[in-house]
Amino acid sequence: MAGLPSYSTLGAKDVHVWRASLDQTPTIVDQLRQFLSPDELARAGRFHFERDRRHFIVARGYLRALLSLYLKMHPAEIDFVYGSNGKPQLGTSCSHKSLYFNLAHSEGVVIYALTRVGEIGIDLEHIRSEFTADEIANRFFSPSEVSCLNAVADEQRAEAFFNCWTRKEAFIKAIGTGLSLPLNQFAVTLAPGEPAQLLETTWDEREASRWSIKSIDVGQNYVAAVALAAKDWQIKYRDVDNTALAF
Repeated sequence: MAGLPSYSTLGAKDVHVWRASLDQTPTIVDQLRQFLSPDELARAGRFHFERDRRHFIVARGYLRALLSLYLKMHPAEIDFVYGSNGKPQLGTSCSHKSLYFNLAHSEGVVIYALTRVGEIGIDLEHIRSEFTADEIANRFFSPSEVSCLNAVADEQRAEAFFNCWTRKEAFIKAIGTGLSLPLNQFAVTLAPGEPAQLLETTWDEREASRWSIKSIDVGQNYVAAVALAAKDWQIKYRDVDNTALAF
Protein backbone atom coordinates (compact mmCIF):
# COMPACT_ATOMS: atom_id res chain seq x y z
CA MET A 1 0.00 0.00 0.00
CA ALA A 2 1.33 3.41 -0.88
CA GLY A 3 1.80 5.66 2.12
CA LEU A 4 0.40 8.92 3.33
CA PRO A 5 3.66 10.47 4.54
CA SER A 6 2.17 13.67 5.89
CA TYR A 7 -0.28 11.67 8.00
CA SER A 8 2.02 8.96 9.28
CA THR A 9 4.38 10.95 11.50
CA LEU A 10 3.50 10.58 15.16
CA GLY A 11 4.94 13.18 17.49
CA ALA A 12 5.97 12.26 21.03
CA LYS A 13 2.65 13.56 22.39
CA ASP A 14 0.36 12.65 19.49
CA VAL A 15 -2.61 10.33 19.38
CA HIS A 16 -3.93 9.78 15.87
CA VAL A 17 -7.57 8.71 15.72
CA TRP A 18 -8.92 7.39 12.42
CA ARG A 19 -12.57 6.76 11.59
CA ALA A 20 -13.90 4.56 8.78
CA SER A 21 -17.16 3.10 7.60
CA LEU A 22 -17.35 -0.69 7.68
CA ASP A 23 -19.75 -0.68 4.74
CA GLN A 24 -17.37 -0.66 1.78
CA THR A 25 -17.69 -1.62 -1.86
CA PRO A 26 -16.90 -5.21 -2.88
CA THR A 27 -13.74 -3.93 -4.58
CA ILE A 28 -12.43 -2.37 -1.35
CA VAL A 29 -13.38 -5.46 0.67
CA ASP A 30 -11.46 -7.68 -1.76
CA GLN A 31 -8.43 -5.39 -1.61
CA LEU A 32 -8.43 -5.36 2.19
CA ARG A 33 -8.88 -9.14 2.33
CA GLN A 34 -5.47 -9.53 0.67
CA PHE A 35 -3.83 -8.02 3.77
CA LEU A 36 -5.26 -10.52 6.24
CA SER A 37 -3.36 -13.43 7.76
CA PRO A 38 -4.63 -17.03 7.49
CA ASP A 39 -5.95 -16.95 11.06
CA GLU A 40 -7.82 -13.69 10.38
CA LEU A 41 -9.34 -15.16 7.23
CA ALA A 42 -10.39 -18.19 9.26
CA ARG A 43 -12.02 -15.93 11.84
CA ALA A 44 -13.85 -14.06 9.08
CA GLY A 45 -15.13 -17.35 7.70
CA ARG A 46 -16.69 -18.28 11.03
CA PHE A 47 -19.18 -15.40 10.94
CA HIS A 48 -22.67 -16.63 10.13
CA PHE A 49 -23.85 -13.49 8.34
CA GLU A 50 -22.13 -12.11 5.25
CA ARG A 51 -22.40 -8.52 6.54
CA ASP A 52 -20.53 -9.43 9.73
CA ARG A 53 -17.89 -11.22 7.66
CA ARG A 54 -17.36 -8.16 5.47
CA HIS A 55 -17.21 -5.86 8.47
CA PHE A 56 -14.53 -7.97 10.11
CA ILE A 57 -12.45 -7.99 6.92
CA VAL A 58 -12.74 -4.22 6.57
CA ALA A 59 -11.92 -3.54 10.23
CA ARG A 60 -8.82 -5.72 10.23
CA GLY A 61 -7.77 -4.74 6.73
CA TYR A 62 -7.89 -1.04 7.55
CA LEU A 63 -6.03 -1.69 10.80
CA ARG A 64 -3.20 -3.29 8.85
CA ALA A 65 -3.32 -0.58 6.17
CA LEU A 66 -3.07 2.20 8.75
CA LEU A 67 -0.36 0.50 10.79
CA SER A 68 1.66 0.05 7.62
CA LEU A 69 1.82 3.82 7.18
CA TYR A 70 3.52 4.24 10.54
CA LEU A 71 5.62 1.07 10.48
CA LYS A 72 6.78 1.54 6.87
CA MET A 73 6.09 -2.08 6.00
CA HIS A 74 3.55 -3.93 3.89
CA PRO A 75 0.19 -4.53 5.64
CA ALA A 76 0.36 -8.29 5.08
CA GLU A 77 3.77 -8.50 6.79
CA ILE A 78 2.48 -7.18 10.12
CA ASP A 79 1.86 -9.83 12.75
CA PHE A 80 -0.03 -9.59 16.01
CA VAL A 81 0.10 -11.17 19.43
CA TYR A 82 -2.79 -11.12 21.85
CA GLY A 83 -2.93 -10.53 25.59
CA SER A 84 -4.79 -12.81 27.96
CA ASN A 85 -7.91 -10.71 27.42
CA GLY A 86 -7.60 -10.60 23.63
CA LYS A 87 -6.06 -7.15 23.19
CA PRO A 88 -3.93 -7.15 20.01
CA GLN A 89 -0.36 -5.87 20.02
CA LEU A 90 2.41 -5.83 17.45
CA GLY A 91 4.13 -9.18 17.07
CA THR A 92 7.73 -10.21 16.51
CA SER A 93 8.05 -8.77 13.01
CA CYS A 94 7.61 -5.24 14.36
CA SER A 95 7.96 -5.56 18.14
CA HIS A 96 10.96 -3.22 18.02
CA LYS A 97 8.65 -0.41 16.94
CA SER A 98 7.30 1.73 19.79
CA LEU A 99 3.79 1.97 18.39
CA TYR A 100 0.65 1.33 20.43
CA PHE A 101 -2.83 0.97 19.00
CA ASN A 102 -6.40 -0.02 19.74
CA LEU A 103 -9.67 -0.17 17.81
CA ALA A 104 -13.40 -0.29 18.40
CA HIS A 105 -16.47 -0.59 16.21
CA SER A 106 -20.22 -0.13 16.51
CA GLU A 107 -23.12 -0.04 14.05
CA GLY A 108 -21.09 0.15 10.85
CA VAL A 109 -18.34 2.48 12.11
CA VAL A 110 -14.80 1.60 13.20
CA ILE A 111 -12.27 3.85 14.92
CA TYR A 112 -8.57 3.37 15.53
CA ALA A 113 -6.16 5.05 17.96
CA LEU A 114 -2.40 5.03 17.33
CA THR A 115 0.31 6.58 19.50
CA ARG A 116 3.88 6.28 20.72
CA VAL A 117 3.02 7.56 24.21
CA GLY A 118 2.04 4.20 25.73
CA GLU A 119 -0.71 1.60 26.00
CA ILE A 120 -3.97 3.08 24.80
CA GLY A 121 -7.64 2.17 24.83
CA ILE A 122 -10.47 3.39 22.63
CA ASP A 123 -14.18 2.61 22.63
CA LEU A 124 -17.16 3.52 20.49
CA GLU A 125 -20.90 3.09 20.96
CA HIS A 126 -23.96 3.95 18.94
CA ILE A 127 -26.47 5.81 21.12
CA ARG A 128 -29.75 3.90 21.24
CA SER A 129 -32.45 6.09 22.76
CA GLU A 130 -34.73 3.09 23.31
CA PHE A 131 -32.03 1.29 25.30
CA THR A 132 -33.05 0.49 28.88
CA ALA A 133 -29.93 1.35 30.84
CA ASP A 134 -31.01 1.33 34.49
CA GLU A 135 -30.58 -2.40 35.12
CA ILE A 136 -27.13 -2.46 33.47
CA ALA A 137 -26.03 0.71 35.26
CA ASN A 138 -27.11 -0.63 38.64
CA ARG A 139 -25.24 -3.85 37.98
CA PHE A 140 -22.00 -2.52 36.50
CA PHE A 141 -21.54 1.17 37.39
CA SER A 142 -20.13 2.54 40.62
CA PRO A 143 -22.58 4.01 43.17
CA SER A 144 -21.44 7.56 42.34
CA GLU A 145 -21.98 6.95 38.61
CA VAL A 146 -25.46 5.56 39.22
CA SER A 147 -26.27 8.63 41.28
CA CYS A 148 -25.03 10.94 38.54
CA LEU A 149 -26.95 9.04 35.88
CA ASN A 150 -30.16 9.29 37.89
CA ALA A 151 -29.69 13.06 38.10
CA VAL A 152 -29.52 13.49 34.32
CA ALA A 153 -32.63 14.67 32.48
CA ASP A 154 -34.62 11.86 30.86
CA GLU A 155 -33.89 13.06 27.32
CA GLN A 156 -30.14 12.91 27.99
CA ARG A 157 -29.98 9.63 29.89
CA ALA A 158 -29.08 7.47 26.89
CA GLU A 159 -26.18 9.74 25.96
CA ALA A 160 -25.02 9.86 29.58
CA PHE A 161 -25.13 6.07 29.88
CA PHE A 162 -23.07 5.54 26.75
CA ASN A 163 -20.66 8.31 27.78
CA CYS A 164 -20.01 6.33 30.94
CA TRP A 165 -19.77 3.00 29.16
CA THR A 166 -17.29 4.12 26.50
CA ARG A 167 -15.05 5.90 29.01
CA LYS A 168 -14.97 2.85 31.26
CA GLU A 169 -14.33 0.50 28.33
CA ALA A 170 -11.53 2.72 26.97
CA PHE A 171 -9.85 2.64 30.38
CA ILE A 172 -9.98 -1.12 30.86
CA LYS A 173 -8.83 -1.65 27.27
CA ALA A 174 -5.85 0.62 27.90
CA ILE A 175 -4.76 -1.32 30.98
CA GLY A 176 -5.45 -4.60 29.17
CA THR A 177 -7.49 -6.34 31.86
CA GLY A 178 -10.75 -6.61 30.00
CA LEU A 179 -13.85 -7.24 32.10
CA SER A 180 -11.77 -9.10 34.69
CA LEU A 181 -11.63 -5.66 36.32
CA PRO A 182 -15.13 -5.00 37.67
CA LEU A 183 -16.57 -1.83 36.17
CA ASN A 184 -17.81 -0.65 39.55
CA GLN A 185 -14.28 -0.44 40.92
CA PHE A 186 -13.62 2.92 39.29
CA ALA A 187 -15.65 5.99 38.34
CA VAL A 188 -15.73 8.35 35.36
CA THR A 189 -17.68 11.46 34.43
CA LEU A 190 -20.77 10.91 32.31
CA ALA A 191 -23.04 13.99 32.14
CA PRO A 192 -23.50 15.35 28.59
CA GLY A 193 -21.21 18.33 28.09
CA GLU A 194 -19.01 17.41 31.06
CA PRO A 195 -15.33 16.78 30.16
CA ALA A 196 -14.31 13.13 30.17
CA GLN A 197 -12.30 12.19 33.25
CA LEU A 198 -11.29 9.22 35.37
CA LEU A 199 -12.42 10.35 38.82
CA GLU A 200 -11.25 7.57 41.14
CA THR A 201 -10.24 3.94 41.49
CA THR A 202 -10.85 1.77 44.53
CA TRP A 203 -7.44 0.11 44.49
CA ASP A 204 -5.19 3.19 44.53
CA GLU A 205 -6.20 6.76 45.33
CA ARG A 206 -3.34 8.04 43.14
CA GLU A 207 -4.22 6.00 40.05
CA ALA A 208 -6.74 8.45 38.58
CA SER A 209 -4.17 11.26 38.58
CA ARG A 210 -2.00 9.29 36.12
CA TRP A 211 -4.70 9.01 33.47
CA SER A 212 -6.44 11.16 30.90
CA ILE A 213 -9.67 10.26 29.13
CA LYS A 214 -10.84 12.30 26.17
CA SER A 215 -14.11 12.12 24.29
CA ILE A 216 -14.14 12.10 20.47
CA ASP A 217 -16.80 13.44 18.13
CA VAL A 218 -17.18 10.72 15.51
CA GLY A 219 -20.63 11.67 14.25
CA GLN A 220 -24.24 12.11 15.26
CA ASN A 221 -25.66 9.41 17.53
CA TYR A 222 -22.23 8.03 18.43
CA VAL A 223 -20.04 8.56 21.47
CA ALA A 224 -16.40 7.56 21.75
CA ALA A 225 -13.52 7.92 24.19
CA VAL A 226 -9.76 7.42 24.35
CA ALA A 227 -7.83 6.57 27.54
CA LEU A 228 -4.08 6.93 28.07
CA ALA A 229 -1.82 6.85 31.14
CA ALA A 230 -0.41 10.31 30.47
CA LYS A 231 -1.53 13.90 30.84
CA ASP A 232 0.09 15.94 28.10
CA TRP A 233 -1.14 14.50 24.79
CA GLN A 234 -3.23 15.65 21.87
CA ILE A 235 -5.62 14.00 19.45
CA LYS A 236 -5.39 14.43 15.70
CA TYR A 237 -8.53 13.11 14.04
CA ARG A 238 -8.82 11.88 10.46
CA ASP A 239 -11.42 10.08 8.38
CA VAL A 240 -10.25 7.14 6.26
CA ASP A 241 -13.26 7.52 3.98
CA ASN A 242 -12.17 11.05 3.05
CA THR A 243 -8.55 10.08 2.50
CA ALA A 244 -7.13 8.80 -0.74
CA LEU A 245 -5.62 5.55 0.51
CA ALA A 246 -3.71 3.94 -2.32
CA PHE A 247 -3.57 0.13 -2.22
